[in-house]
Amino acid sequence: MSQTLKFVQGFYGIVLDAGSSHTSMYIYKWPADKQNGTGIVSQHSECHAKGGGISSYAGFPGGAARSLEPCLDQAVKDVPKFRHHQTPVYLGATAGMRLLNIVNATESQQVLKEVANKLRSYPFKFKEAVILSGQEEGAYGWVTVNYLLENFVKYGFVGRWLNPGRETIGALDLGGASTQITFETSEEVEEKHNAKELKLYGKTFRLYTQSFLCYGQDQFLRKLLAHLIKTQGVKANVSHPCYPQQFNMSIKLGEDVFDSPCTKSYRPAKFNPQMSVLVVGTGEYQNCLKNVVEMFSFKDCNYSRCSFDGVFQPPVKGSFMAFSAFYFTHSYINSLTNIAITSPSRLKDAIRLVCNMTISEMTEKTKQPGKYMKNVCAVSNFVQVLLTKGYRFDNDSLPSISFERTAGGASVGWALGYMLNLSNMIPAERLELMKALPPRLWAGILFLFIVVLLIALGYLLLTYKKQKAREGVM
Repeated sequence: MSQTLKFVQGFYGIVLDAGSSHTSMYIYKWPADKQNGTGIVSQHSECHAKGGGISSYAGFPGGAARSLEPCLDQAVKDVPKFRHHQTPVYLGATAGMRLLNIVNATESQQVLKEVANKLRSYPFKFKEAVILSGQEEGAYGWVTVNYLLENFVKYGFVGRWLNPGRETIGALDLGGASTQITFETSEEVEEKHNAKELKLYGKTFRLYTQSFLCYGQDQFLRKLLAHLIKTQGVKANVSHPCYPQQFNMSIKLGEDVFDSPCTKSYRPAKFNPQMSVLVVGTGEYQNCLKNVVEMFSFKDCNYSRCSFDGVFQPPVKGSFMAFSAFYFTHSYINSLTNIAITSPSRLKDAIRLVCNMTISEMTEKTKQPGKYMKNVCAVSNFVQVLLTKGYRFDNDSLPSISFERTAGGASVGWALGYMLNLSNMIPAERLELMKALPPRLWAGILFLFIVVLLIALGYLLLTYKKQKAREGVM
C-alpha cells in the first residue's frame, strides 16, 4: 500500500449516539499519517437507525441490538476493509437510558449488554457501550462545537496548525429527554457538579455545564399533557391550548402520558392506564404560554442566582450555538412566520403567530405532516421560556445564539467531542504551532517554492538586462 493511498484512505472512528427517540451512527475520518493529529477530523458518513431509541426495547430481548444492524452493516461498507480492525467503535447512551436506569436498572444493564455484544460481533475495534451523564453529554457537545469552528486550532498559512486565539462559544443541546447548557465562565461555579475543567492544547477551559433530565422535547410534551389532565381532571375530553385549532388526537393515559418517571408528580392517585382521552386543540397562545411557564419553578434558589428548579447558573457569556431540536424548532418558526429572531419580543411575536395558525395552514406552509406540526406551538413556547426565563438570555444576549444543524460539514452534537476525547485526538499538551503536513510532502512543497522563486528571479533579471540593452541602443 503506497504512502499516498494510505493518506487518502486515512483512519476511521465510529460513534453511535443512542438517544431517547432514536439512534444515529456517525463515521469520522482523519489522514493516516496524523492518527494523533489535531484539527483534521471530518465526518465521513452518518446513518439513522429505524425505530425508537434503545431504551424503548426494554423488555423485548434482542430488539435494541437488532435495531443497530442496518447502520452497522452500512459501516462495514463505508469503512475500507483493510481499516476494519483498526477502527474504534463507541456507543454512548443518553437521557432515555438514564431514565430507564432510574426505573429499572436491571433492564438498562441488559439492553447495554445486548448492544455491546452486537458491536463486538462486527469486525471493528469495540471500545465501550456506556450511559453518559448529563454533564458529559453537555461537555462533549461543547468540545464538538468549538472543534468544528476551529476555536481550538486553525489551519494557518503555509501548511501549519495555529492557535487562533479565539473566544470559545457556548453549546445549547435539546434532545428527546434532556436539555444541556455548557459555556466557558470566569465566575465562581457555586455548585461543584456544574463545574468542569478541560485542558486542551495547553490551555485550561473552565466550564459551567448543566443537564436537565425530563426537559427534553418528548418528555416535556408528556409533562405538558400530564399537567393539563391534572388541571382539568381525568375525563373523556381535554382541551390543549398549545395544539393547533382543528386538530385533535386520541391518547391512552398510560403509555402516552403517565408511564414515564418524568410525569410521576402529575400522576392521579387512581386512573385506568388503558383509558382513551380525546385531546382537542384550541390554539391559544397566551393560555399555552401560561401552562408552559407553570411547568418550571423559578422560586427557592439557594445560590446567588439560579436558572430554574433551584439550579445554580452564572450569567450567560459570549456567543452560543443551539442544535438538535433547538435547530428544528427555530427552522419551523422561521418557515411559518418569516420573522427573524433578533430579540425576545420578536421571538414572542413569531410564536404568537404560530400558535394562532390552524393545522391545515401549518401543513400547507411547511409541506410537513400534521404529526410534526401539532407540537410546534408547544415546543416553541417551551424554548422561549427555557431561553429567556430559564437561562436568562435577553435583548443583548439572545441575538448571540445561532441555530445550526451542522458546522464544518459535520452534524453538531456530542458524538464527535466524545470520540476526540476517548481517542486522545485533542491533546492536553501545548500546541502553539504544529506542522500539518508529513515531512516529505512539506520538503517537496518547500523545494517547489524555491524553484518557482528562482525562475521568477531569473525572469526578472533577464527582463532587466533586455531593458538596459534597449536603452543602450537608443
